Amino acid sequence: MSDKKVYLKPNVVLEPLYDRWYAWSHLVSPATAAMNTIGRHLTIMDSYLDDPAIHAEAVLNPKMKGGPFMDFNGGRVEEVSALKEDILKRQHRTIEFAKACKELDKILAAEAKGFGLEPLYEKVPEILKGYVELCYDRNNNADYRFFESLLYKSEFYNKEAQSIALWITNNDHRPFCLSTPRLDEADVLHLNIPFDHPGIDAISRMKRTARSLSEIKTIFGITPEQETLFDTFFTETPPPAYKRYTGDKIRMRYFGHACILVETKDVSILVDPLISYYGYESSIDHFSDADLPDVIDYVLITHNHQDHILFETLLPLRHKIRNLIVPRTCSGRLEDPDLKLMFNNIGFNNVVAVDPMETIEFVDTTITGLPFTGEHCDMSILTKSCFLVQISGFKLLFLADSRIVESALYKLIHKQTGDVDVLFLGMECDGAPLTWLYGPLLTKKITRDQDSSRRLAGSDCPKGMALVNIFHPKEAYVYAMGMEPWLEFISSIVYTDESNPIIQSNKLVKECEAKGIIAERLYGEKELLYNRKEALVAEEQ
Repeated sequence: MSDKKVYLKPNVVLEPLYDRWYAWSHLVSPATAAMNTIGRHLTIMDSYLDDPAIHAEAVLNPKMKGGPFMDFNGGRVEEVSALKEDILKRQHRTIEFAKACKELDKILAAEAKGFGLEPLYEKVPEILKGYVELCYDRNNNADYRFFESLLYKSEFYNKEAQSIALWITNNDHRPFCLSTPRLDEADVLHLNIPFDHPGIDAISRMKRTARSLSEIKTIFGITPEQETLFDTFFTETPPPAYKRYTGDKIRMRYFGHACILVETKDVSILVDPLISYYGYESSIDHFSDADLPDVIDYVLITHNHQDHILFETLLPLRHKIRNLIVPRTCSGRLEDPDLKLMFNNIGFNNVVAVDPMETIEFVDTTITGLPFTGEHCDMSILTKSCFLVQISGFKLLFLADSRIVESALYKLIHKQTGDVDVLFLGMECDGAPLTWLYGPLLTKKITRDQDSSRRLAGSDCPKGMALVNIFHPKEAYVYAMGMEPWLEFISSIVYTDESNPIIQSNKLVKECEAKGIIAERLYGEKELLYNRKEALVAEEQ
């Protein structure tokens, strides 16, 4: 079989890992990776080793789903201990870096009192010197910023911690992955390669284009011991032929969560790719990677959360993406890493960073970045953008998880954009507390009440309707709810009819319908075709 040309099976998972933990964007940026190593990974491992039974009990409690509990049923203690020791050894400099970040916070809190900061550079921990700039905000609160591009050139960008796990899945249901490391399993092949390895593109192309099995083995350096398992990931059976869209309309396809594909016969735009990527029988109708075009002209990323940047989807798509559009930032803040730098360093060489109200123009299409408020726990995060996509005069507005905190902002935006035809809005309006995502980056402990008041929350019905009433869409769709079963492994969300986001989104749909607006909460898959306005005007004339 090794000399025959084969295809990658449609249900092979390419799982990105960092120190054997499921990799998301904060595990690539060197500073956030360091802080998550000590503030999340080592903390969870220490807790598990201290009392595995508590973790086993917590995992069985639905109310604890998504919490910092390892899912090993109280077992595999020796393996967890061995992984911890390996991380401590390999990441010892990274761990020192993270501790120094916390130490510098304390130094500035104690000694920066509004006077010149130059004398304090002598007290910056040695490991951080040259990588930070000390500064004040306008209220004399001291802080520091990283020269993040230098961090990627330093020992603290540890590509050796990156790896890929290959395995076969047969259903949508996977356990929550962000609090449990990936230990060795008989049916999982671990490849110690970084995320920018060319083999990832090569094997991903094999979903549609056959290649010699011996060639792909050579690219990855597969050993004789790995061959038997590696061979099971391939088949000689070709996939169904992809049919490119060639119609004269604008086609919108919903792939689940916040992932929307907008196509014409000339251009394809994919928003926030998080796809049920694998070909298997499912109880829910849904599009998969088999329904994506061979070339994706533009991929739009709205913000830096793990349900909008999923490497498990993006790395296999890398070879198809002509342009990756991300919100611009170069703040250097620990909590707000630069997405363009991050993607460049994991093999995406076609990344374009856009500012709010900046427009990209091509053919008969424009993509405009728009301000995005809410859903970030009142942290000073610049790396977020809504997008207005306009094709032949037809306007689609992607508001992601926006939560309107000041209607005047969106009224000002509306003066520039005008009314839109279709609006997409996230309504996961409860949201996890601040510490669920940003906890490892905090130096000072906050109270439970403070934590609870600052949430990763999208719009409820009143805030959602405020946006509808500003932009006057003809159609309004609720999305980004984390409802699809293939989202549970990163979101831990399971709704009932009594869940507040369901109640709020139901209300919004009814209020929109009462106004004559077509409205729906999207789930699974959806396809719609729209006429080009400029074409219609030309026909009428």
